[in-house]
Amino acid sequence: MSLLPRTAEEFSSAEYWERFFKKRGEKAFEWYGDYNKLCGVLHKYIKTQDKVLVVGCGNSELSEQLYDVGYKHLTNIDISETVVTHMNQRNAERRPDLTYHQVDATQTPYEDASYQATLDKGTLDAMASQEDGALAKRMLTEVGRVLSVGGRYVCVTLAQESVIRLAVEHFVQMGWAVRLHCLEEPATQEDSFALPVFVLICTKFRQPMPMPILELCIGEDGAPARIAQVPELLSAVKERQAYAILRKRLQTGTDATSNLSLTLCDIKTGLPRYTLTVQDCAPGAKVPRANHFAIFIVPQGRETDWQYGSSEGRGQLAASANFRRLVVVAMHRNQEYTDIQAVQAELSPLVMDLAPPGMPANHQVPFLSVGGQLGWREVVSKGVSELSGEYSVEDVRGGDGDLYRRLVFLSNAGLVQSESRLSPPHTASSHKKKNRKKVKPTATPKTSSTSLSLDSGFLCCTHHEIMVAGFAMLQLGTPQNKDVPVSVLLVGLGGGGLPQFLRDFVPGASVEVVELDPVILEVAKEWFGFRPDDRLTVTLGDGLERINALANEGGRLFDVIMFDVDSKDNSVGMSCPPAGFVEISFLKKVFSLLTPRGVFMLNLVCRDSVLRKSVVECVRGVFPCVFSQGIEGEVNEVLLCSRSEEDGPQTVPVFLNQAAKSLQSALSNNNSTGTSSPHIDIAEMLKGLKVA
Repeated sequence: MSLLPRTAEEFSSAEYWERFFKKRGEKAFEWYGDYNKLCGVLHKYIKTQDKVLVVGCGNSELSEQLYDVGYKHLTNIDISETVVTHMNQRNAERRPDLTYHQVDATQTPYEDASYQATLDKGTLDAMASQEDGALAKRMLTEVGRVLSVGGRYVCVTLAQESVIRLAVEHFVQMGWAVRLHCLEEPATQEDSFALPVFVLICTKFRQPMPMPILELCIGEDGAPARIAQVPELLSAVKERQAYAILRKRLQTGTDATSNLSLTLCDIKTGLPRYTLTVQDCAPGAKVPRANHFAIFIVPQGRETDWQYGSSEGRGQLAASANFRRLVVVAMHRNQEYTDIQAVQAELSPLVMDLAPPGMPANHQVPFLSVGGQLGWREVVSKGVSELSGEYSVEDVRGGDGDLYRRLVFLSNAGLVQSESRLSPPHTASSHKKKNRKKVKPTATPKTSSTSLSLDSGFLCCTHHEIMVAGFAMLQLGTPQNKDVPVSVLLVGLGGGGLPQFLRDFVPGASVEVVELDPVILEVAKEWFGFRPDDRLTVTLGDGLERINALANEGGRLFDVIMFDVDSKDNSVGMSCPPAGFVEISFLKKVFSLLTPRGVFMLNLVCRDSVLRKSVVECVRGVFPCVFSQGIEGEVNEVLLCSRSEEDGPQTVPVFLNQAAKSLQSALSNNNSTGTSSPHIDIAEMLKGLKVA
């Protein structure tokens, strides 16, 4: 039976500890390590001549070992009569001056300023386990009373967030200096704690310090790094704990689907600096014997690329790199990086702990990158949406060498919400997306992004291109449909690239966009060149409510209804669209709003195969003909749903051979911008289209 406490109340109960030590017997119980582990940092802050009060001593051998190396003025207190009696008996002959007393640490009988140091190993953690922390606060107040000026409270702790916050805030309010040492175990120590042990040192001044003195040291001899505010110190502690847990977990290896990741923060500012994601090779992969471990540094601005920002993409990256373990490192916005060599030097002391089991000692670990460059990113705007949180509008150089403007929500920084390509005014590039990789990337742009214009013929996402290709189902460009207007309802604005493309290139198109977030509309106008007019309107509001209202009003029909809207609920397993958009009752309203030739288009992103099957069955239950177009290497798929029963599987060859050519020609001939061409291959986008 385990002797460890089962509840917070037990952890801070005198009766519990009395029972604990009676059952434990004479065997020492060492919380968080013994003298050998702690002696380096203890000797640094406690002098042998100091009078030391050891609170919550238990039956630890630590005081005995300190006594044996010269600390002769130790007063040990514990709330348990059993442990005090036992420890006095054990030391009566060998250590006659080592005393143990049954004393409550929250109300001691000692005089003010009578000790130069207070030593606490695990007692704060036990007392702070109470919900309100009142017991721990009383103990810390008592510690402050009995310590003399210049005295130190030295506390060995696991630094759980509530515990360390309570202690640090308490001593900061008292005007004391606070320093934390993180004692990290060797990566190979199998029986070590998953969490690192911290030693908290709080020093009492004669006059309270007007500004907080907060410092963090890595290891017992690590140089102190000054930290400005308490939340930043807590963040740094949390990072070290996450790093230790990840390192411990990696000692036994992972599988190719684990995707363990860790964010490292700048120790001075507390802001995220690097995110490390561990990607192991697939089982059975033929990896060269020498290829144990490598670090891949993602160029700045490209961490949202599918290859680096998705688990599937990183899996492919690891397979092509052909190492047993690849650590993919992404750099964060709002951080300064000198060059690739400086980044490597900064990461080198950390990443070795993440090596796979069995890697030979002193093995050289290669750093991989794209052309040895850091990449380039310029944040042009930042803001906050009440609906979606913080966002960043930034210009980056892509893998093809071109410049792109992106909208990223920081709550999901691995996903690009919207993207436009930047080109010199009136000279938009005409090369197609599929040829981009042939252009060699450079480190920095030759032209300031502020002097560039947005390429209206560019569609940022493959699923947008598939949706545009789906207009072939309307037989656009054929003689019988020449000059026939096309009405479109699109739910989800983003940066506005898709609706503007439809307005500018689809013959006779008029588009109504429904967008829930007014901030997105303003961002689209200011930074993505979105310009509504009489053929492109925006309705601010909920897409569900707008479609319900249109269905209830009656009298208005659309040739195409498109859903390109993401879900804020990450627990469902479907990130596009929100669940309410694919309920049968709602889909029937969508059906009722389509013209006889109408087409419904749905961007579906669902990693749950069972849920995906259910969604497709709901759509098929409403629409007589449903086609699916997957995207290679991505989770996205686009469902193209016809209202007409005549559009069956036999019409697919027609899409590919006739309608695709007609639509391609129509898009090129209907260019209303005069400055750009549509960069899309309709036939390519419909290749592989299948019945859902």
